[in-house]
Amino acid sequence: MGDPVRMPPSDGEREQAAELLQRACGEGRLTLEEFGVRVGAVWAAETGDELVRATAGLAPTPIVGSARTVESVFTIFSENKRRGRWRLRDRRLGLRTMFGATELDLREVLTDQSVIEIGGFCAFGEVKIIVPEGVEVDLTGAAVFSSSKLHLAPVPRVPGTPEVRIAVSAWFSSVEVVSKPYSLPRPS
Repeated sequence: MGDPVRMPPSDGEREQAAELLQRACGEGRLTLEEFGVRVGAVWAAETGDELVRATAGLAPTPIVGSARTVESVFTIFSENKRRGRWRLRDRRLGLRTMFGATELDLREVLTDQSVIEIGGFCAFGEVKIIVPEGVEVDLTGAAVFSSSKLHLAPVPRVPGTPEVRIAVSAWFSSVEVVSKPYSLPRPS
């Protein structure tokens, strides 16, 4: 018999590891991007060792002060950027931008939802939404004297990640959705 750590993981072991990661993401112990990277490693694991590494280091509780809960974003005659680790109150985020600029970076958002909905409007402004690579995105909404652009990297969908549905109506505005890889902070 071979070493169990060197044997390829079974589908059941992979599913169990993916469920552990999904729970950790829902509890705020992993960001959406961290979840995507780790669950990808689970499904690509060729040994039990690699499976263990993909689920290693999950803290029992979230980092204190790491997740501000947000249910809506209003920007009027100003600039509003939502970056870093933050939590969605539920599956729907309201967005209102008038004569300003709003940027939402979803790469570190904490959620246990299978669908994230962002809905609202932008008048005489701009909205930029950044999603992690490998997340499915649907962009809809009226565009009157406006531009609406969806730029996603040509990578396969990461299993278990939520679908992001964006419905933003724009008047004399720009709405842009881009995917970017997660970049770890550089040591100082």
